[in-house]
Amino acid sequence: MEKSKVLVVGGTGYIGRRMVKASLAQGHPTFVLQRPEIGLDIEKLQMLLSFKAKGATLVEGSFADHKSLVEAVKKVDVVICTMSGVHFRSHNILLQLKLVEAIKEAGNIKRFLPSEFGMDPARMGDALEPGRVTFDEKMIVRKAIEEANIPHTYVSANCFAGYFVPNLCQMTVLTPPKEKVCLYGDGNVKAVFVDEYDIATYTIKTIDDPRTLNKTVYIRPPENILSQRQIVETWEKLTGKKLDKFSISKEDFLASMEGKDFTFQVGVGHFYHIYYEGCLTNFEIGDEGEEAATLYPEVNYKRMDEYLKLYV
Repeated sequence: MEKSKVLVVGGTGYIGRRMVKASLAQGHPTFVLQRPEIGLDIEKLQMLLSFKAKGATLVEGSFADHKSLVEAVKKVDVVICTMSGVHFRSHNILLQLKLVEAIKEAGNIKRFLPSEFGMDPARMGDALEPGRVTFDEKMIVRKAIEEANIPHTYVSANCFAGYFVPNLCQMTVLTPPKEKVCLYGDGNVKAVFVDEYDIATYTIKTIDDPRTLNKTVYIRPPENILSQRQIVETWEKLTGKKLDKFSISKEDFLASMEGKDFTFQVGVGHFYHIYYEGCLTNFEIGDEGEEAATLYPEVNYKRMDEYLKLYV
């Protein structure tokens, strides 16, 4: 079967750059949107040129120029949006809606994957403020996709390992704590942690797969369904050093939001849903979704003990 041509929007981002590499690695003709908005950002330009050197095609297009977006979309079969919305979510949703309009007008796209890759927003209707806005906005994009009858796949990739594992799930750092670690409640609620390159590998595998059409794909590698306590114990085993552990109740954890900035409050809300409510693992996938590791058992995904070894 001929491989679909793929356009990655947001290809210089954290997940985007991995998506470009995975698309190329799996033999897809790969196109990357080059936006004039990068201006004088030399690092982004050099990254784009490095993709070109590896066989990707750079396609110029701007969200300020609808026609250019439509022309870019017409060159491919599949569009994957990986634009981050961490710091400007409302801006992100407007751009994605513009992309939906371009895909609708082009009329040729066999599959669209919007920028999600975290928790499944369809299961977060009761999420706490202010963090729920991140899920509400993703649902607005989904509604636009479905109303336009655009073939799609939604990817729920759960916890990016780089942000959740080396720090043993501590909120404000990225590297392992040296002496003590805070456990959320008893630390035994299960979450899901996925290597970022594995996220990209699984995502690219879905795009030509009829089993994933108009479905949500959950990336839940079975050996990476772990509690925070298990992550801490893995680290202790690797280092041969026990950490002092202290627990924070859900009430005290939620109270830590008070007086903090928006980004911190969003983080607290998301951590609460993950580590106290178990929102990543407290449901069955059901007929509306598929599980990536089951669909693609050939993927040798990275286990979290391997991921942590880099930090020892």
